Amino acid sequence: MTSIDTEHFRDALLDERRRVEHALATLRDEHRGSLDDEVEETSPTNDNHLAETATATLGREIDYTLGDNAEQVLSEIDAALTRVEDGTYGTCVNCGREIPHARLEVNPWASLCIDCKRRSEGA
Repeated sequence: MTSIDTEHFRDALLDERRRVEHALATLRDEHRGSLDDEVEETSPTNDNHLAETATATLGREIDYTLGDNAEQVLSEIDAALTRVEDGTYGTCVNCGREIPHARLEVNPWASLCIDCKRRSEGA
């Protein structure tokens, strides 16, 4: 098994965690009020109110989906940081094989080797 520079990956994980937290905060800041408030800002008259509401609703749904995804990434980052601390970082949690360095560079929170990841996705 090759040696993994866990400090490098810890720094990368912490940087990514900060970036994702910032993105989540930005999403939350953009949607402080109700959907009605948002529609009123874009369409102060009742003209095209239904279309404006639909557009705002779609925008919010997309942002909520992005927020949910960001929360999942944060959870995966935290799990990876725990693996760094307990000395299991870079090892597939499913089969126990080493996760290739190149995969960790692309996705430092990866917990599965590429073969196990493909099987988990049914590919």
